[in-house]
Amino acid sequence: MTAFPPLTLHRRLGPGRVLRSGAVSSYRAVAITPGEPHVLRDDLLGDATEPPGRRRPLLVLAHVTDLQLADVQSPGRFEFLNREFADPRYARLVPVQRPQEALTAHAIDATLRTLNRLVGAPVTGAPLQLVVTTGDAIDNAQWNELQMFLALFDGGCVRSASGGSRYDGVQSLSWPDDIFWRPDGDGQGGPDLFRRDYGFPHHPGLLERALADFSAAGLQVPWLACFGNHEILDQGVGLFTEEMRAALVGDRKPYRLTEPFDHDQALATFIERPDAFLDGPSLAITPDPDRRAVSRAEFVEAHFRAGSRPYGHGFTEQNRTGGTVYYLHDEPAARLISLDTNCLAGSSAGCLDRDQARWLEERLIEVHGSYRTHDGGTVRTGNEDRLVVLFSHHGIETLTNQLSHTGPDRLPLLEVSEILALLHRFPNVVLWLNGHTHTNSVRPRPDPDEPGRGFWEVTTCAVMDWPCQTRIVELADAQDGTLSILCTMLDHDGPASAAALDTVDDLAALHRELAANVPWSGFDSPRAGAVTDRNVELRLRAPFPLGRVALA
Repeated sequence: MTAFPPLTLHRRLGPGRVLRSGAVSSYRAVAITPGEPHVLRDDLLGDATEPPGRRRPLLVLAHVTDLQLADVQSPGRFEFLNREFADPRYARLVPVQRPQEALTAHAIDATLRTLNRLVGAPVTGAPLQLVVTTGDAIDNAQWNELQMFLALFDGGCVRSASGGSRYDGVQSLSWPDDIFWRPDGDGQGGPDLFRRDYGFPHHPGLLERALADFSAAGLQVPWLACFGNHEILDQGVGLFTEEMRAALVGDRKPYRLTEPFDHDQALATFIERPDAFLDGPSLAITPDPDRRAVSRAEFVEAHFRAGSRPYGHGFTEQNRTGGTVYYLHDEPAARLISLDTNCLAGSSAGCLDRDQARWLEERLIEVHGSYRTHDGGTVRTGNEDRLVVLFSHHGIETLTNQLSHTGPDRLPLLEVSEILALLHRFPNVVLWLNGHTHTNSVRPRPDPDEPGRGFWEVTTCAVMDWPCQTRIVELADAQDGTLSILCTMLDHDGPASAAALDTVDDLAALHRELAANVPWSGFDSPRAGAVTDRNVELRLRAPFPLGRVALA
């Protein structure tokens, strides 16, 4: 391994030579391709500007999101819904299963070890100070998935398997369905869909190696947690009914929809009563009490582990006692604010309620010397100005869930326009980091009332899916009255393509190779984003004199 992990500035990973051919498309190796320099984006500045000169580092963090660590043998995951992939009525329910998912823990471990080897930020050279996660760390809101995640990030024994000593999942040779990749070979009906149509490989014994316990070193820098829809909802969409909670720790796993089934109501049924999907034929499996559904309070409490940095990983005593999952974390140069954008009424789309918006407004006032009122006036507070970085699971375009408007315990929600109007009143908000879409995207959010002002919204792709990357983010004073936000995509520095499968790095490389060849989300998908969504320098007018901001 190199002392300085290879950055996408120097090299990128992309499609390589054809390894095997299927009836529909070919399975390709992952190859090293030329790197990409930073693209200068001055969308928020309006007038053309000169490139910045020497930049003074203020904050360096890594953004890691959408790990979706799954218990791949869980009776509460309805992988058979992948059969409905082409049906638009199931578009918000699939995919449930991915060929690479049993290897995800190894990909995450490789990612965190790569971050530990990062000796300096790509542009400023300042050390990495913090890792920010933005939700969907786990896949099905299960206790054993949460324990996997914490062992990987804090260090410890990672237990990916569940149930008994035998693998009881959809990738076994005996499973009565051919739509899942079977690494061990042919099932009773011959080759599976992925081998037959897409040229996927044979890797006998892979599942045993992938699910074996291993020791993770954990991150060597502090990291912050965040709450996503997969942390609280069944498969990120449905409410946990009592029947679903019982099924999670039960001994039967369904493998097909019941007939007849009302496909027109599939999404609504899944949101309100996912246990309806348990009614089809099932197979016996080994039960496991650690598969139990985890509550929001338990999710928070689990982060208060001895030696965690910071203690609670951002969650506070107020979160422990008040039942919330939003908080603030102050660094010398900036205030970071974690938002809870999840709707407990179900569905994968996000929302922001008015109670949290009031809390957010109070926290923003604390770090603004002046701000705009609702009617456009100016309030001067005497407070010390601080840069503000927001982070959450959902981004602005996906804060569209209106289900929480109904029911006796539902809080009224903000419209997207109201969220933007709130943030634009506070000029020190310069960046919003999020995930959820599994796609790299960078959008300017200009202030309609003050030309040249606004903030940047940066969405980072998933570790689970191709391109399986994280993002290094540097905030720097350009020392010309502007702020630069430098974003650089980072691959884990395991082998580009898997050869042998003897080491944890080999398994991480195979995860990436499999993800790259998934037909709907791999090489040929838009997941990696455009060149303007990856390695970018985002300029904006400094909201206050940055010379007084502490150095990173």
